[in-house]
Amino acid sequence: MTVVSSRPGTPLTLPAPSAPGAAGAPAGPRRDPRGPLRIAMIGQRGLPARAGGVERHVEEIATRLAARGHHVTVYCRPGYAERTTRSYHGVHLASLPTVRHAGGEAFVHSALSALVAAGAHLDVVHYHALGPGLFSPLTRSLSRAAVVQTVHGLDDQRDKWGGGAQRVLRAGRTLSAHVPDEVVVVSRALAEHYRDELGRYTTYIGNGVPVVPTADLGLLAGLGLRPGGYVAFVGRLVPEKDPLGLVRAFRDVATDQRLVLVGDSSHTDAYVEQLRAAAALDPRVLLVGYQYGAHLTALQAGATLVAQPSLLEGLPIALLEAAAHARPVVASDIAPHLEILGGSAPGRAVFRAGDGDDLRRVLQSELDRPAATRQAGADQLRADAVRRYDWDVATDLLEAVYRRARARRQGPVGPVGPGAAVRAPALSG
Repeated sequence: MTVVSSRPGTPLTLPAPSAPGAAGAPAGPRRDPRGPLRIAMIGQRGLPARAGGVERHVEEIATRLAARGHHVTVYCRPGYAERTTRSYHGVHLASLPTVRHAGGEAFVHSALSALVAAGAHLDVVHYHALGPGLFSPLTRSLSRAAVVQTVHGLDDQRDKWGGGAQRVLRAGRTLSAHVPDEVVVVSRALAEHYRDELGRYTTYIGNGVPVVPTADLGLLAGLGLRPGGYVAFVGRLVPEKDPLGLVRAFRDVATDQRLVLVGDSSHTDAYVEQLRAAAALDPRVLLVGYQYGAHLTALQAGATLVAQPSLLEGLPIALLEAAAHARPVVASDIAPHLEILGGSAPGRAVFRAGDGDDLRRVLQSELDRPAATRQAGADQLRADAVRRYDWDVATDLLEAVYRRARARRQGPVGPVGPGAAVRAPALSG
């Protein structure tokens, strides 16, 4: 695969990707002959990933980097990672203190992580998301480590944050366009935003399709569910994912299927109370909170449909997980969803984002569709997604970004091209 520069420069040819593997256990890792890098990651809550797209992204990437011989440290928040656990599949876990406050927990932890990383003699400090990236200037001023930042979404546009927090995150977005040696984005829409709105060329490295374990569908009985008897929503219960709009639209769908919401509050308790009140009006709606491991796998694999009504996303891992399970999906027509789905078709149906009437219409249409037709579309979606989104290829690309960033920061050893945007395979390619 080749990283193609989006402006004049030398294309960077990458080695062939290593064999696919599951998170934490990549098969046949390829070790870089140029030697290991010392890498720290800042912005995630910790490992192993329990919930949240950033945590799952970091788990998939960090464990693969460690398997390839790199020295990877992930800074964790107390209470998320056990203090007694020092490593996870070869990744060093460093638990650092923070405050217990919804608005300040991530802020304080990221600041302390940046200070600790500055004295750790690292090659690369990798920030994840806009908020943690506020502290990237500390890395630039206090160490010789290269700064890489992955933008997982436009966090300043998330409705769960108040005006003050949104202004802070907007400052983080501005810094992300100017401070890092390399900026990585997880979707083409984000790459276009940074190029057109902020004048920054970025490297597009999409998330991967996870290797999903065999589901124990017998676990559904404990929740009063049966395989093929429900529509599932999986994600944080926050306004930008619009589970409330889904509940309201489902109320007018003529079906004996249930609607199961898998997730819970993310500093959005008032919104969740509003959601619970709406759900109480329809006995078919069930809120099961956050689910992990085998229970989450069963809920994903046993769904008739997976609904993704989000108004804002980066590149949603939940949608890639639905594809991995070969589940039919109904999704809003935001750009990251269309990037994965390629358009509306049986088994991958699209509705107008924020339009409850259109969501109701598409849900009804998909539930009324013959199951075999719906499943054929889901099987094709899985094949497309597996071909286009691969964690091992993503790790190959990120290694190349690290090498280029380190060369810029500490002096190039040879010709190094400017910031690049990855040209990913087209849906029909």
